[in-house]
Amino acid sequence: MSDFDPTPAHRNFYGRRHGKTLRQSQKGYLAEDLGTLRPRGITVQDNPGRSPIDPAAIFGDDRPLWLEIGFGGGEHMVAMAARYPQAGIIGCEPFINGVAMLLGKIRAAGVTNVSVHPGDARDLMDVLPDGAIARAFLNYPDPWPKARHHRRRFVTPEHLLPLHRVMAPGAEFRVATDIPDYMRQTLEEVPRAGFALLAEGPEPWDDWHSTRYEQKALRAGRVPHYATFRR
Repeated sequence: MSDFDPTPAHRNFYGRRHGKTLRQSQKGYLAEDLGTLRPRGITVQDNPGRSPIDPAAIFGDDRPLWLEIGFGGGEHMVAMAARYPQAGIIGCEPFINGVAMLLGKIRAAGVTNVSVHPGDARDLMDVLPDGAIARAFLNYPDPWPKARHHRRRFVTPEHLLPLHRVMAPGAEFRVATDIPDYMRQTLEEVPRAGFALLAEGPEPWDDWHSTRYEQKALRAGRVPHYATFRR
């Protein structure tokens, strides 16, 4: 084994990377579509020196960039892309089954203002310049319910401080979860990282598009909560 490990020394805030065996159509999406949708210079393998990238190169223009951290099955990301064609939406998701689901939804919707990093959002934040992101979403993140794992949650300084750096002044950060303790930690930690709380409660945003994880939570009788912060 080499002494050099190209993987960043991050604590994972996500769970598994692979799930059920992919369908042939999903394998096709990954083989045919992912290559053209991936932003360049994000991974350690592509950019070992972690040189800052040019955000305008992702979509070829200076449109506002939005970031979805862990897009799950892609329902929300594709809906936002269709509703806001003037924005460029970058989604980061390490779970390859979710990536495959997103790619199928992108094909079906015909949206072109999306970019997909099949990995850790911190890979992207490492190489974005200050103030590059105009809006960010954290929808139904892995709850890490055991107390000893709470430090793995995204809403910790390890993740929030880099997010604060790459977001533009005045940019909006939205968080949705059905786990009361996750929202508790969100309301404690996000303001400490430099964000101002604008709203929190059981009512979603006017343009909210429910996700498969939210529907699962509702079927189980759990109550979603939504929080809006400003950078």
